[in-house]
Amino acid sequence: MKLLNIAVDKPEKTNFVLTQSHFIKTVEDTYEALVEAVPGIKFGLAFCEASGPKKIRFAGTDKEMIDLAVKNAKKVGAGHSMFIFLGNAFPINVLNRIKSLSEVTRIFCATANPTEVIVAETKQGRAILGVVDGGSPIGVENEKDIQERKDFLRKIGYKN
Repeated sequence: MKLLNIAVDKPEKTNFVLTQSHFIKTVEDTYEALVEAVPGIKFGLAFCEASGPKKIRFAGTDKEMIDLAVKNAKKVGAGHSMFIFLGNAFPINVLNRIKSLSEVTRIFCATANPTEVIVAETKQGRAILGVVDGGSPIGVENEKDIQERKDFLRKIGYKN
């Protein structure tokens, strides 16, 4: 077995969701869930089929996001993995819809941070062991930090 550390290739502020799913039906069901969750959403998804023709299946509403999803799916190459890149939405807008899909078995991350995917490679294929999402903490928030966090959430409309 070989361990690989594969950096997700994306523009700095672009959000994405990395999942594990189990069936070719994932592509159409995820597409429908996303367009229902956010009207006018721009996204691209790529699903790595793990048996049969073993194709990277893709869909989306935005060519740039589709291309990012396919590019990263090729790099990681793990069966049943799915990349979803978001152009004008945030993971918080779509995660519950994605989680509710019967084909989705796991969410590895939902982030805009620099991300590395830890992959195991065997003779049979590749599997995602986990992700490194952003950096490690460098301290504990103080009272000023707490107030700034609360103010920020209210400023962007997520809290009243």
